[in-house]
Amino acid sequence: MTSTTDSSVCPTSPRVEVSGIPYFARMCDKIRSHAQGELHADYLPNLGGGYDKWTCEYLKVGYTELVDKVNEGLSDEAALEWAMETGGARTQQETDWWISYMKNRGYNDDLADILNQRKDTAGYGDRADIVSFFDFIDADEGRM
Repeated sequence: MTSTTDSSVCPTSPRVEVSGIPYFARMCDKIRSHAQGELHADYLPNLGGGYDKWTCEYLKVGYTELVDKVNEGLSDEAALEWAMETGGARTQQETDWWISYMKNRGYNDDLADILNQRKDTAGYGDRADIVSFFDFIDADEGRM
């Protein structure tokens, strides 16, 4: 996304948690905004991919099925509950690993070069406080 200082037009921060699960609220927010024709075009190419995909894989549900449930009017909490019931339980260890994975993507991993490229393109190349994609998203959307 092109850097913006008006976070009111952006989806919820990936750091917002639903029942301890980060990113899920953001995904639901993007789903609703897209259904209403209000999701900025910059978000469309990755809709259902990247973090959306990883979240659905963790929950063991299909993105399309989750979209249907959210668009039926389920709250974030109810949609997460549906996903957890449908996909099955995860151990605490799996949940802890996945949360760490999500929060730290881009930090010294296979996406580090892509994060650095995006930082440079957005004019954040000198920002030492942006070490993960969660950081980049919040900075790019004007939250940090």
